[in-house]
Amino acid sequence: MSTDVFEKCFGFHAADDLKQTGFYPYFHRVESEQGPEIIVDGSKKIVVCSNNYLGLANHPKVIESSILAAKKYGTSCTGSRFLNGTNDLHEKVERKFAKFIGKEDAILFTTGHHSNLGAISCLVGKSEVVVTDRLDHASIIDGCRLSFGEMVRFRHNDMEDLERQLARHKGKGILIVVDGVFSMEGDITNLPEISKLAKKYGARLFVDEAHSLGVLGEKGTGTGEYFNMQDDVDVVMATASKSLASIGGFIASNSKVINYIKHNARSMIFTTSLPPACVGAIDTALDLIVAEPERRAKLMQIAIKMKEEFKAMGYNINNSQSPIIPLTVGNDLVAFKMWRMLFDEGIFASPVVTPAVPEGQSIIRTSYMSTHTDSHLDFILDKFKKVGKHLGVIA
Repeated sequence: MSTDVFEKCFGFHAADDLKQTGFYPYFHRVESEQGPEIIVDGSKKIVVCSNNYLGLANHPKVIESSILAAKKYGTSCTGSRFLNGTNDLHEKVERKFAKFIGKEDAILFTTGHHSNLGAISCLVGKSEVVVTDRLDHASIIDGCRLSFGEMVRFRHNDMEDLERQLARHKGKGILIVVDGVFSMEGDITNLPEISKLAKKYGARLFVDEAHSLGVLGEKGTGTGEYFNMQDDVDVVMATASKSLASIGGFIASNSKVINYIKHNARSMIFTTSLPPACVGAIDTALDLIVAEPERRAKLMQIAIKMKEEFKAMGYNINNSQSPIIPLTVGNDLVAFKMWRMLFDEGIFASPVVTPAVPEGQSIIRTSYMSTHTDSHLDFILDKFKKVGKHLGVIA
């Protein structure tokens, strides 16, 4: 038996094997801004795999704010928020986000992953329990694993199973953590029932609004607003890397909870703070979400159209309730072949395979932007129909 820790690296060949087939879908070079049309590996593609839901990542006002922030504050804060890395722009967007989301206070982390990692790991202590949906994002799972508490998972959106898990740990401190919109499935968490169970068992509720911020609710604040239950959510997490057209992550809650996280979250204390250019972009993107609700309305119209068209073609879109529309295609090889054929036809999509999805249920994950035009959508539908029929995914 080898004692070299690099042995696993030398023996890893799955990626190289896939490259030899010509179906390797990862790490392709994008050479343009993130709009509905991008240049990938030197050729134009229509994008159906971006999380730029409101089309703000290339909005002139967002870009201008990013440039102005860099000119005023420089390119880096060169230290953590805990020490020299907090400036007035960080504090401004924290106040703005807290007001927008309807919570007392908020804290801005360097990435969305850091937000979940830091907040969950410090909120769940010894002898306490964190309960998560089995399909929660990897950053939630990582935060749970780094906590000193016990991690328990329930079947996806299965309220009976959730109650079983809560009953098993009755009398302990419990934090329930769920995605608002699930990133691969596109469905919405059953927040009304989860909230009822949280109250019944004395648990706190943490909702990750990464894919619902800017998308769900009349004002775009996410799942809590969508169900008119924002006050029932104890902690809100949201990334800035999707609808907010930047990078970073917010945690919002009451001021006591935020103060505790600020002084105990290791991913906050030991990471250099978000660069000013990124914070400037967030500042203006928040304003645009409020000022231009028509972007959200257009996005939902597009999502409805695409779901109806895909279903009419014979695609299985599962239980999508959002602009994320997964198309079940079968085994991993079929997904990789379909990705390649779509790519060659001018479509840039995302294949999602085992173990991210159950064996035999690989998907092509599609997601849409409010800036997709009718001609973009018609082109996408035409190519998915052609490729799906060729591969036998649809009749």
